[in-house]
Amino acid sequence: MADELWIEAKFRADSVLVRCDAQGRPVAGPGGLVDFRYKADGKVYRSHPDKFVVSGGAPRALGPATPAAPAPARASTGAAKLSRSKTGGPPVRVAKGVVLVGMAGRRPESESVQIWTDGACSGNPGPAGSGVHYSDDGVVREVSEYLGQATNNIAELTAMLRGLELVADPSRPVDLMSDSDYGLKVVTGQYKAKKNKELIAEVQAALARFSDIQLVKVPGHAGVPGNERADELARLAIERRASWKS
Repeated sequence: MADELWIEAKFRADSVLVRCDAQGRPVAGPGGLVDFRYKADGKVYRSHPDKFVVSGGAPRALGPATPAAPAPARASTGAAKLSRSKTGGPPVRVAKGVVLVGMAGRRPESESVQIWTDGACSGNPGPAGSGVHYSDDGVVREVSEYLGQATNNIAELTAMLRGLELVADPSRPVDLMSDSDYGLKVVTGQYKAKKNKELIAEVQAALARFSDIQLVKVPGHAGVPGNERADELARLAIERRASWKS
């Protein structure tokens, strides 16, 4: 395959390479999303064109890269096995029936409440926001919350908490989607918490309300619609320095 043109740009607080035309303008592909890479030889991710600020300079030719693949399914037999800390700490007990899976394990909306969560931070720490896209049998609710000065991890955990708070009936099956490896593993005890302990405990208490909940690891910036919308809601909170909920 022929080489493609890429140009340096800013994505959040990171320097990335964005696929562009000969004039250095980002090129949108399927779904209106733009391909980008963190490294010249890295995998390709996708996000909305307005998320990038082109840094300038001349486009550079790079060979095609492999698109980032969705995370493989990774099921647990229950909370006790899932929550044992890999760092040697004691098990952290969360709700009975909590399961951590990859995207292949996500249930369809007809079978569960769908909660997509994401956090964003301009600088780390810096102005931060949390976004939630909630869908239950065609009923959609959204949260865009400005957090002030915070870290990206705080934003991710807050989004998870706000999403869980939207579920009025904890007996319903729920799938909560997040691209935060830290957030998912710290609330299930696979990472030993060094910071944000009170917030983590709040998320764990919220999880304990449910009898059937899956935490789903989503590939970030890969064009997954629910994840992209949650990311957009988190960024809008930062841009507007305001919060809203529908």
